[in-house]
Amino acid sequence: MTEFMGQLTWPFPTPGPLLGTAYRDLYLAAEGDDNQKALIGDHSLLPKPWDPPTCHNPQLRAELWTWLDQVVVWINHEYLWDPDGTIPPCWPQHPHLVHELAVLADQRRRAGIALDSSALEEWHRYTLPGFLERLHGRLKAHCETDHQPWPARSRYTRHTNDPNTQRRQQTLDDDVRHISPAQQKPATRPRLTLLDTHTGELVDQ
Repeated sequence: MTEFMGQLTWPFPTPGPLLGTAYRDLYLAAEGDDNQKALIGDHSLLPKPWDPPTCHNPQLRAELWTWLDQVVVWINHEYLWDPDGTIPPCWPQHPHLVHELAVLADQRRRAGIALDSSALEEWHRYTLPGFLERLHGRLKAHCETDHQPWPARSRYTRHTNDPNTQRRQQTLDDDVRHISPAQQKPATRPRLTLLDTHTGELVDQ
């Protein structure tokens, strides 16, 4: 970003080439012709940069982290004036920030390539303020000067320990067992109907 020092505004960071390929494949999966969609393969397996756990390729993942860090620097410089409102440098150590920043960056990328300003106005009005409000509500003042250990770690550990996990599973299993036969509705295929073109009536199959 230092190359833009002195400019009135900085341009939004451009995703790297592997991210560009991922976004192109996603576009073709949604908007391409039948041949292009067939070449893409199973669309459910495509990496989605707005959902980092779907990016399994190490090089793509590294490129995503680089881009998100550039986006954080850009947002802090372009939009945040109060020091208490900035995205902290320890954002990679906060999974909730990683998830939200990936969506925030993707939404801004999409708004930037739109052919009118509607999506960008939406990002300014709702997307960015909503993210910042959630950021402040979750982090509060914990990482103002330096990254702090996760305050909820002990409760998370208690939630996932063996006794509590077993108790939850037992309660859920008990609920399933207590469904009476009368409440159980077998899955049935939807009924098909034909239209009688002479009378306009629907005929059951």
